[in-house]
Amino acid sequence: MIELHQIRPRIRSSMGGQRNGAASSSWLSQFWFSARRTKPLNPPHNTTVAINHPDGLTRRLGLFDLILIGVGASIGAGIFVVTGTVARDAGPGVTISFILAGLSCILNALCYAELASRFPAVVGGAYLYTYSAFNEITAFLVFAQLMLDYHIGAASIARSLASYVATLLELSPVFRGLPSWFGTGEEFFGGTVSVNVLAPVLLALLSVILCRGVGESSVLNSVMTITKIVIVIIVIFVGAFEVDVANWTPFAPNGIKAIFTGATVVFFAYVGFDAVANSAEESKRPQRDLPLGIIGSLFICIVLYIGVCLVITGMVPYNLIGEDAPLAEAFRSKGLKFVTFLITIGAVAGLTTTLLVGLYVQSRLYLGLGRDGLLPAVFAKVHPTRHTPIHSQVWVGIVAGVLSGLFNVSVLSHILSVGSLTGYSVVSACVVTLRWNDRHADDRVLSRWTSPWQEGVICLIVVACCGFATGVSYRYDGSFIFMIVAAVIAILSISALCFRQSYRDPPGFSCPGVPILPAVSIFFNIFLFAQLHEEAWVRFVVLSIIMVGVYAFYGQYNAKPGGMDDETIVYHSAPTEPTF
Repeated sequence: MIELHQIRPRIRSSMGGQRNGAASSSWLSQFWFSARRTKPLNPPHNTTVAINHPDGLTRRLGLFDLILIGVGASIGAGIFVVTGTVARDAGPGVTISFILAGLSCILNALCYAELASRFPAVVGGAYLYTYSAFNEITAFLVFAQLMLDYHIGAASIARSLASYVATLLELSPVFRGLPSWFGTGEEFFGGTVSVNVLAPVLLALLSVILCRGVGESSVLNSVMTITKIVIVIIVIFVGAFEVDVANWTPFAPNGIKAIFTGATVVFFAYVGFDAVANSAEESKRPQRDLPLGIIGSLFICIVLYIGVCLVITGMVPYNLIGEDAPLAEAFRSKGLKFVTFLITIGAVAGLTTTLLVGLYVQSRLYLGLGRDGLLPAVFAKVHPTRHTPIHSQVWVGIVAGVLSGLFNVSVLSHILSVGSLTGYSVVSACVVTLRWNDRHADDRVLSRWTSPWQEGVICLIVVACCGFATGVSYRYDGSFIFMIVAAVIAILSISALCFRQSYRDPPGFSCPGVPILPAVSIFFNIFLFAQLHEEAWVRFVVLSIIMVGVYAFYGQYNAKPGGMDDETIVYHSAPTEPTF
């Protein structure tokens, strides 16, 4: 049951110190102090949620719901497109690309699973973890990078979904000949504006469902995700009978590098399992179910992707695979038009669940920042009967609706994924820092110039920099020696983390191989960051500078890490009714 108690908010600095005396008169000193604040970390059995309403969000999500949220967020139309697109370069070796990318995502998932177990009752995901492990301004920057990804991604997915829905509507004589501005988009003013009427309508419908409650949105996500999974399984099963094993030779026609390059591309097809972590406050048994939901949904995605890869490369020679709709074209070439129709239905279901979960996650992130004062308090309001953050949900729907209805956001696709890779990297670093923050400083690891905490953070930053340097060298065909040197420096830094710090296993789920596994995860995430378009790097720097300004003039004066009010809600345990 959920019990309410008054507790005293606690604030500590990321360096372990506490505020003493009056605030400094210097603006810079005030900024430095505020930026270094962290959010209190309570024991798993006594996790604090600061809100301005007597009730929190409703705990209605079981393990099955969480797994479907993860699968729904990860598998969209990409399973019907990305697999074939990469296969044209990697050949049948695209299967290995998906396996490598899946293994990399497992590293991230294990880190997310541990932190989801440590913070089992509150929304926030990567933002919350960063707030507790590092400091306030870093958490705010992580939120900003993630949110830009979510906003642009939601608008882009909405336009794609509108196009698919319009295609299905035109199958009926009543809707045949729909104007381009209705579903596919029509450009005006030299392409500055691209009007799409259906995309905002679909976003409004999904936003209404999300505002009604997590139960209603969970039902829709479950139905659509199960539909999508069933269709993918049918596609794999039917396609298996059309496979010609001769098409799997040569397995890597363009060499091993094409397979590794393919892995960097398909990595983003798995992005979405982190949505489970943002469902913490609505999970029935968060400490047990969140890790299982994160890892379970990722494994399902890996299996489905591998099956689709084997089918499409076995049905059609890799060099003849279509680019726009490769899976549909492969079945059409075999005369299986009914499967092509199923693929269209699957794409609609996939886009719907991806969009639904994306909107859901965004509103919970806004809710978390509203509670902490980093955004206006209106975002922290929860409906008294629906138990949903309606103001945050409506805001998210409006932003996505405007972007999807007036702009061709697909041109911004090359600056996406910055937030995901940044968030994944910081989450991995959070696992390491929270492990060594669990104990008092050991005299054996004290450095003459730095504290153990600072020394460890420096090692993590060096690992990230080495990952970026290796990625840039790989991307631009740099010297192999340079990549070896960067990798060696990263290994030395990881060794320092192993031998210069001591760690303690946390309660609940424990990520194995700390600090090696999280450090490797950081290295590969930043390696992938280096593969993004140069404009994505510019976006990262510019947005960070802007958000530092926003924090300096608003966030630092309004942030309340201990809670918005003097009263907070403590979730001692979740309801014990059956999960399924």
